[in-house]
Amino acid sequence: MASPRTITIVALSFALGLFFVFMGTIKLTPRLSKDAYNEMKRAYKSYAKALPALKKMGITSVLLRKIIGTLEVGCGVVLTLVPGKPKDVANFLLLLVMLAVLFFHQLVGDPLKRYAHALVFGILLTCRLLIARQSEDRPEREERREEQINAQEKNK
Repeated sequence: MASPRTITIVALSFALGLFFVFMGTIKLTPRLSKDAYNEMKRAYKSYAKALPALKKMGITSVLLRKIIGTLEVGCGVVLTLVPGKPKDVANFLLLLVMLAVLFFHQLVGDPLKRYAHALVFGILLTCRLLIARQSEDRPEREERREEQINAQEKNK
């Protein structure tokens, strides 16, 4: 039987992965929702206007939206389908994206209801990463503790 930690990581990975595939797809194409796609286009135009440094670097609102959408889709697929360490890398990249999105929303002065989803999913990504890292560290600590106890018993 799988441990509760494993079940939690798998469930969070799958749910978060699907969410980010969905949200990234909305940023990239109007096929899922034309209204949501148009809203994303409008929002990213305001982000690009608020950060003139992006324009100096040659990053337009369209490019910014496509970069973030592609990152979300790619990392979402990894979180959903790929086992092992790549999930943690995808999780970390998505966490950085969520921090950037929160920064953009704050920069343009959006109300909380416009970016609450980014806040919630950033917290979920943080929880998933902490749980995944904790489950990896625990067996190593237990092995070291057992080795220390065995060494102490031999010295007695």
